Amino acid sequence: MEDVQEQQKSQPLGQEDESEIVTENVGFAQSVAPQDGSCPPIVDSKVEVLHDKVTKQIIKEGQGQKPSKYSTCFVNYRAWTESTQHKFEDTWHEQQPLELIIGKEKKEMTGLAIGVSSMKSGEHALLHVGWELGYGKEGSFSFPNVPPMADIVYEVVLIGFDETREGKARSDMTVEERIGAADRRKMDGNALFKEEKWEEAMQQYEMAIAYMGDDFMFQLFGKYQDMALAVKNPCHLNMAACLIKLKRYEEAIGQCSLVLAEDENNVKALFRRGKSRAELGQTEAAREDFLKACKFAPEDKAIAKELPYDG
Repeated sequence: MEDVQEQQKSQPLGQEDESEIVTENVGFAQSVAPQDGSCPPIVDSKVEVLHDKVTKQIIKEGQGQKPSKYSTCFVNYRAWTESTQHKFEDTWHEQQPLELIIGKEKKEMTGLAIGVSSMKSGEHALLHVGWELGYGKEGSFSFPNVPPMADIVYEVVLIGFDETREGKARSDMTVEERIGAADRRKMDGNALFKEEKWEEAMQQYEMAIAYMGDDFMFQLFGKYQDMALAVKNPCHLNMAACLIKLKRYEEAIGQCSLVLAEDENNVKALFRRGKSRAELGQTEAAREDFLKACKFAPEDKAIAKELPYDG
């Protein structure tokens, strides 16, 4: 595994974190949370009938192939009861994508799985699912709280899917296997970054981060926590670098802030957040980030360039 601190010392702040590149046959896509999310989006695209109890409307087209049976899919979604518009799940808010194995999903996820199996990586869609393929006649009175016979509306993004390479669900992997799977996706992202394919690189980094959810990170201590952060944090930093290239500065700030929550003195995170804040006209906040970054990397010319008036 790479050492994050060593990377900070040796690499220019505007570049991605380097590592050996391995390519796998995996579908990927970025999954930035859509706006608001308090109620289902209004969609005027064609209604596709996937099943007599499942319909789909595409909000944004995906790319590549669709997942096949037993594919491990990573999905972000929001779910509402159709009649009351009560939102009962939101993985964007929880920052924890759902891992869904097509053909092995829980009974209440049957309708969602039908919808996901029709999607391409990166596709953003609205699904309407009848109660028979959701939480059924009885509903759910624990978590999530879904009333009886409730039809469901899902807003879904298929982040990506893995056909066969890993061969296991995340929950069945050892810590080393899970970190290794994430690291391979990070390296694929680095290869795309070098080719200046910013969107495609972000798709790979987000897939890597999906292996490093909070439920997993909270279980780690000592060397395993260090190993995981050495993969996870560079993915957030590299996503920030891509987002800056794409002039999506608010999102870049969010990625940097996730790293700083774990490592408050991370120089790359401070620098990239400062750059993003400066672009948004948040001059004082940007200056604070640059000054703090300069404190920990006083010889760095890129930081010094942002503080020509500092004296």
